[in-house]
Amino acid sequence: MAGLTLIGCVIAGLYGIVHDQVTYSIGPEYFTHFKFDQFAWANSRLGDRVFVSCIGFLATWWVGLIATWILVRRLVVDQPRRVACRNVFDGFLTIFLTAVVFGVCGFLYGTMIDLNHFTSWTAMCESLGVVDTKSFIVVACIHSAGYLGGIVGLGLTFFIVKRKGDSAG
Repeated sequence: MAGLTLIGCVIAGLYGIVHDQVTYSIGPEYFTHFKFDQFAWANSRLGDRVFVSCIGFLATWWVGLIATWILVRRLVVDQPRRVACRNVFDGFLTIFLTAVVFGVCGFLYGTMIDLNHFTSWTAMCESLGVVDTKSFIVVACIHSAGYLGGIVGLGLTFFIVKRKGDSAG
């Protein structure tokens, strides 16, 4: 259980690194005017891209810890090791794919936002000194949707495993 949980932390952290590199490319001000302040303590002064990678890892490894802990508590007990590991890794894949799909939906939603109707976003961006408000909002939507996708993916995993178990028996 501990080994699987460690693997889940590493997978989630690596996902966070790649995710934040992509979203930094879309809207760097989300990081430079928002996330860099939140994670200032972790700045190694090795450049923005390295700092973005650190933020990505730090913002997601703990999600992997929680999700994997829940997975192993539910999917490992009373299962042969091979079946348990396969179920947990299927859970990792389900959570990953769901988070990606939700992130893409967040991107699409963010691109459709009419700034004239979301004055609270505009006011927040002004207070942070953001120039490219639209990109900032798109990246914020991607991040929020990705976390939601992780939660939905975790729930979906149990549905899939139960259905797989029902069809095997």
